[in-house]
Amino acid sequence: MTENAGELTDSPESTTVVVIGAGPAGLTVANLLRHSGIDCIVLERRSREYVAQRHRAGIVETRAVRMFDSWGLADRVLGGTPYDGILELRVDGESHLVSDIDGSEGPRARLCPQQVLVQKLTAAYLDDGGDLRFEAADVSLHDLTGDRPTVRYRTADGTLRHITCAFVAGCDGDHGISRTAVPAGALTAYSEDHGIGWLTVLADAPPPAHPLLAVSPHGFAAHFPRGPQTSRYYLQCPPDDHPDAWPDTRIWDALRTRLADPALTAGPITDRETFRLRSLVHDPMQYGRLYLVGDAAHIVSPMGGKGMNLALHDADVFARAVRDSAQDHDDTALRSYSQRCLRRVWNDQEFSHWLTRTLHDAGDATDAGPFHRNLARARLDRLLTSPTAARAFAELMTGLDLAE
Repeated sequence: MTENAGELTDSPESTTVVVIGAGPAGLTVANLLRHSGIDCIVLERRSREYVAQRHRAGIVETRAVRMFDSWGLADRVLGGTPYDGILELRVDGESHLVSDIDGSEGPRARLCPQQVLVQKLTAAYLDDGGDLRFEAADVSLHDLTGDRPTVRYRTADGTLRHITCAFVAGCDGDHGISRTAVPAGALTAYSEDHGIGWLTVLADAPPPAHPLLAVSPHGFAAHFPRGPQTSRYYLQCPPDDHPDAWPDTRIWDALRTRLADPALTAGPITDRETFRLRSLVHDPMQYGRLYLVGDAAHIVSPMGGKGMNLALHDADVFARAVRDSAQDHDDTALRSYSQRCLRRVWNDQEFSHWLTRTLHDAGDATDAGPFHRNLARARLDRLLTSPTAARAFAELMTGLDLAE
């Protein structure tokens, strides 16, 4: 360790890949690289406790389960329970069960909250001797277009460290430092504000028998399992609403009305927040030796549960490309990383947009107007009556609609 201009600086380190971010994307990249015998270092600005308890998506779709299974990691990193493939659509109080099962064989989707997946990915990586550094502050990326980029960060005791590497995996989300390290104009951003707000509520209340999406003139609502006695609820609201506008009584009254369930059991609300539904895609998903993975490259409206699953897909494509480069000196997959990932991204964006507009426009017609409400109702009717439409929906929900 040397002292320079009043600060402590460690001797430079070297690795093959530096992974920025220890969410599902970063930890999946790290585990797949470790499984391939490729060294990497993971940097996470938050504490391990914070990351492990971050509540997000709850279904690991069939495609992602099969991806982990192909690496021999499914049993180690996937918790939760198998998802039976049944989704309930409740339209004006009338229940319709739609199957996500597409008829193919193999592992099925899992009801696995993000914090469970993150905890298991963390444990698997550390058990295999992985290098995971929490509370890494002031992370910065340098020389991304050179042969050996440098990642700098500061430890909890204030020591400045430098890591040189062959590749950087930017897995730190939409507000992370990875994408901001790319010069202006190098990426094209495609964005969409859906003009819709959601109130999301986490409560200690009985989960539904099946994931539930409800359409009514009072607005969209949803009810998802997040554990044996935990539920996640969503309520359509004005895009700029504040959580304080939704006291407990208002939340439970709205849920009982929109879900058409006057006897819905309430429970202690442990978290509530509001957000705008938006979609965002950056093209390309790479700059020099920086590769953007997951939310750092794209945001998907939460309808359809594609966000986390797209991140897992990106991680798989990136890890295989690095493996080809490191073991076979073949950079073909690295060069086509963006093209391969963006094909899936835009496919899932389209499905999510279709489902978002259908379920919101079919309910309260204040914003959509009667013409678009009737179009959305026609789409719902086709989905619920046509076996062909139901099969297409199942393919899109499971993520098995595109051949790799």
